[in-house]
Amino acid sequence: MRSAETVPSEVVQQMADYFSVLGEPMRLRLLNLLRDGEKCVQDLVEATETSQANVSKHLKVMLQAGILSRRSEGTSAYYCVADSLSYELCNLVCDRIACRIEEQAKQFRSFSITGRQ
Repeated sequence: MRSAETVPSEVVQQMADYFSVLGEPMRLRLLNLLRDGEKCVQDLVEATETSQANVSKHLKVMLQAGILSRRSEGTSAYYCVADSLSYELCNLVCDRIACRIEEQAKQFRSFSITGRQ
């Protein structure tokens, strides 16, 4: 990555906007549900046990960010992942968190109290 001085502020803002889209737990849940392929809004509502309005709001944000694509069939809307890079980012973050947890676990395992039997 280039130094911070040479990156235009518009680019930094777009990057921050992209990360903020993925920074919402419900959006990550929806993204995970779409991992296996296209789903209609009603399927996503049932799987998340939340309102259609809430699901639709988050789908719209991801659609506008280019992460999802949408197609209509009759009165139903179907969504699928258009940008698989979001999965790669999530995998990187999960791997990083797992490493930190493993390191913490090692520290806990090595901790001993003098006189413990």
